[in-house]
Amino acid sequence: MNLLLTAHGTRRASGVAMIGDLAAEVGALVGHAVQVAFVDVLGPSPSEVLSNLSSQSGSRAATDAVVVVPAFLSRGYHVRSDLPAHILASGHPNVTVTPALGPGPEITGIVFQRLVESGWCPGDSVVLAAAGTSDRTARADLHTTRALLSELTGSPVYLGYAATGDPDVRTAVRMAREQARASTSRARSHRVVVASYLLADGLFQQRLRTCGADVATQPLGTHPGLARLIAGRFRSVMPCQSVDQRLQRPPNGVERNALTVSRAEGYDA
Repeated sequence: MNLLLTAHGTRRASGVAMIGDLAAEVGALVGHAVQVAFVDVLGPSPSEVLSNLSSQSGSRAATDAVVVVPAFLSRGYHVRSDLPAHILASGHPNVTVTPALGPGPEITGIVFQRLVESGWCPGDSVVLAAAGTSDRTARADLHTTRALLSELTGSPVYLGYAATGDPDVRTAVRMAREQARASTSRARSHRVVVASYLLADGLFQQRLRTCGADVATQPLGTHPGLARLIAGRFRSVMPCQSVDQRLQRPPNGVERNALTVSRAEGYDA
């Protein structure tokens, strides 16, 4: 079995290194090497990695199953359209795609832990800050995450976007602050904390730091819970093997968790 972690891609070397470190951490957790592919900006692309695996003559990799974990926080265009197109183009006959990392209680729990680490206190206003998207499914997923985070904080959570979408994060912070000042029950505290819903540091994370909030949490990619979440995705698909058996396999695979999707079906993960 081959394991593949698929991410968006970035021009920032630090962001690329973070994805590589994350794949290595996940590999250590599952006892199996994890390869990396990017759907945009840089390579290798998923189709390139899968084509390479299927063309390896004389190797079990040519027919071994491949598990793909989409390292995306919602089920937007890259998950539902771009990634399936890469898989079809590769011609690989045996690919399983797991659900994306969000929405869900696991990823929302990591966001909440970042809030706590940042010094968030009950009573602070919270803005969930995402990169942004014009995709309706992805936007619905972001609202789901916002609702789940609101349950954890015990107070309303605003939604703002660092790039595409309305309101932008600066406007969302201003709205949250104005609402807090208008509330007599919270008149003494007008702190606004931005909860980063981004994987890696970069331009969008920098926008969160300069949006006027009192605190902006760190991105999610370096949180140990994220590696455990991805490892869980992979384990849900991996056959039952001992760790020793997995360590003996050649380091040419990437591990993923869960939904098997045929080419004739839509990709909802």
